[in-house]
Amino acid sequence: MTISATQWGSPTATRRALLIHGITMSSNSWEGLAQLLVAEGFFVVAPNLLAHAWRQGNTDYRISAFAEDLRPYFVMDTFYDVIIGHSFGGAVAVSLLPFLPKKKETTIILLDPGLEFTEEQNKMNLNIFLKETENIKPVSVHMAKNPAWSHRDCTLRTLGFSMCDRTAVEVFRQNSPWSFSGLLKKIPAHLKITVLVSDPKFGVGICNLEHIPRDVERLNVRALTGIGHWIQYECPDTIMDAIPLPRANL
Repeated sequence: MTISATQWGSPTATRRALLIHGITMSSNSWEGLAQLLVAEGFFVVAPNLLAHAWRQGNTDYRISAFAEDLRPYFVMDTFYDVIIGHSFGGAVAVSLLPFLPKKKETTIILLDPGLEFTEEQNKMNLNIFLKETENIKPVSVHMAKNPAWSHRDCTLRTLGFSMCDRTAVEVFRQNSPWSFSGLLKKIPAHLKITVLVSDPKFGVGICNLEHIPRDVERLNVRALTGIGHWIQYECPDTIMDAIPLPRANL
């Protein structure tokens, strides 16, 4: 088991956050949001998922294997006040729910999570992965396509592609059917989950409101207008507003 992660802030901080990146990304991609969290008194940890950031992959690419790979981040009763997962990382985050300490109240924020894909969508995602990892777009292309992103974010997007092991394509083959929204139907009393859903008119629209269970206690869903899939790049303040904890400067 290899620990590979980026950390921000002081390990002695009273609040902790765990950030789970999406496919073809890396822990460094959380830089902007992590700095906002540190400013509010958090110690922030962002793991690199299997087959990402030069981590070697394996033969098991089920979502459950990615969640199991993160178990070391919870050893010795390690807790997190906030866990944030983006896209593919959102599916990994909900798969972590059984592992979370039951004596610790935890806020989980899912950013346009990939919870449900049809077989056709899964094949499309597979083909996109192969295409984008074979012909990696330069920073300038990301900047032209995403004017709301900073130069840093565009650079980290390109870097994430370049460090991703192409064997990660097995994610789309080994998780069929791709269905994880059922994990949100009953949320334990010590957890509160917020799902931020991007505007399908602005980008790929990974998360569909119809796939999120309704009338579930401790589950809050918010559809964002004018915000694309990359919520942490385009509107990080919305994420910060979803954290129901006292700010360090108040």
